[in-house]
Amino acid sequence: MPVSAASDPQQAIGRAPERLTLEQRLALVGKFIALEIYTPEALPLRRIEAIGDTVDQCVEQLIHRKHDPARFEFVRLGPPY
Repeated sequence: MPVSAASDPQQAIGRAPERLTLEQRLALVGKFIALEIYTPEALPLRRIEAIGDTVDQCVEQLIHRKHDPARFEFVRLGPPY
């Protein structure tokens, strides 16, 4: 049986929020995600780089992965519909 976002939200790291399945999106409702901020110098792909219950958890994950948290926006996921 494959691991789903319901049992391990980290499975959504690297995926675009629009590409999450309905099951994954429902499992992540209320969680914060980190997306790289668009700037004219950088046209980042809209990929989830961190997931957590708080922004602080997202920041910790970004630092652990050697990313600068100042280059990310933090969005709380709502229901898909």
